[in-house]
Amino acid sequence: MPETHPVPALPERLLLGPGPSNVPERVRRAQGAPMIGHLDPAFLAVLEEAKAALAELFGTRNRFTLPLSATGSAGMEACLVNLLEPGDRVVVGVHGVFGSRMCEVARRAGADVTAVEAPFGQALDPDAMREAIRAIKPRAVAFVHAETSTGVLQPVEEIAAAACDADALVILDCVTSLGGVSVALDEWGIDAAYSGTQKCLSCPPGLSPVSFSERALERVRARSHPVQSWYLDVTLLDGYYATGKRVYHHTAPISAILGLAEGLRIVLEEGLDARAQRHREAAGRLIAELEPLGFEPLVAEALRLPPLTTLRLPRAVTSRGEADVRARLLLHHGIEVGGGLGPLAGSIWRVGLMGENAHPECVDRLVTALREELT
Repeated sequence: MPETHPVPALPERLLLGPGPSNVPERVRRAQGAPMIGHLDPAFLAVLEEAKAALAELFGTRNRFTLPLSATGSAGMEACLVNLLEPGDRVVVGVHGVFGSRMCEVARRAGADVTAVEAPFGQALDPDAMREAIRAIKPRAVAFVHAETSTGVLQPVEEIAAAACDADALVILDCVTSLGGVSVALDEWGIDAAYSGTQKCLSCPPGLSPVSFSERALERVRARSHPVQSWYLDVTLLDGYYATGKRVYHHTAPISAILGLAEGLRIVLEEGLDARAQRHREAAGRLIAELEPLGFEPLVAEALRLPPLTTLRLPRAVTSRGEADVRARLLLHHGIEVGGGLGPLAGSIWRVGLMGENAHPECVDRLVTALREELT
């Protein structure tokens, strides 16, 4: 008989970093369902259910709303490479790492990029964005709704309205907002948006929910150059994901989509308003409980992103080395928190209370561990 080897056991962690978040048992069971074909009617019924649920979460009637078979970064790339051709002008709002990544992806697509920057920890200035849009007359305007690197929840309406006035397409990063705060693509006038499954949806990473308006799809069909990515070309994906006769494109990640469908059922059972309120309450509790230990929120209250709180570090942490304290939390308490990125590296922590983890007991467990380590 062939030699067998035990599968290494992974440790149980409380994932309070910027993602992934912990996965509910219901989702884990769904992902362990028997394998079936990606064109099996039973699977396609689940896929249609997931598409409808994603449209509800995105606040849209866009028929092209689906779980892209790739992570959130591919969702970003899909939106940009489909809607931008070489030489197209695009205005990108940059108030964190992921706005900068948008710029890089757009440049690689051959676009002429104008970045409108704001300091990390602050929101984009709508007037600065409006001025750039008027001056540049771009094909598209792109910015981040929930900036995971800074914990800023960007107001959307003014910037989207300025883009619409200039007949520009609007691209929105919803990676850390979908399922945790209100998203209203149709109301805001958004043409393309993307997210990830591992944040507020509390599913494993590997899928990127995306949504394209009909105006965006018409823009893709009117391109003079082919989309630079065959895999992410939405005209090909539309044939594969469209209800009815499906044109083979790729083999969908069946187990991942079964898990996502179950995760979306959990979201809708709770209700979007109740879920958003739970995230706000968890973030408020975190800030209040950590204040006596010297932690201070980086972001002004009106702009805070409840699923992801950024905290300035007290001397009790920095004097010991913030990375060392985070390592102790992980190794001795089984709790993961995230460090800062870019100019914020070493000076803040990013604490995610997303989806399954936006509960008082998760906050209390972190606070207890920090008191033990710092006092």
